[in-house]
Amino acid sequence: MTSRSKTTTDHEEIRRWVEQHDGVPAKVKDTGSNEDPGILRIDFPGGASEEALEHVDWDVWFEKFDKSNVAFLYQQEKASGEDSTFFKLVRADE
Repeated sequence: MTSRSKTTTDHEEIRRWVEQHDGVPAKVKDTGSNEDPGILRIDFPGGASEEALEHVDWDVWFEKFDKSNVAFLYQQEKASGEDSTFFKLVRADE
């Protein structure tokens, strides 16, 4: 069995997948500026330490996402068939 991945820029699809996996939109602390949240991440339970990430509103996250010309690549399930929280932001034109 192979892992299944999908790439999207659809906000509702991204939000739905993240929330189904108990994730929260976040940014890396001490990146960005007043106008720019910095490096985007998703905070999943048991993921990066709280010291590294700061939660942000979906509006802030998606504004930066759209301006960055990226797409959300996510793994729907692992090759074993287990659920997966793997994702990465990729260039939208790839």
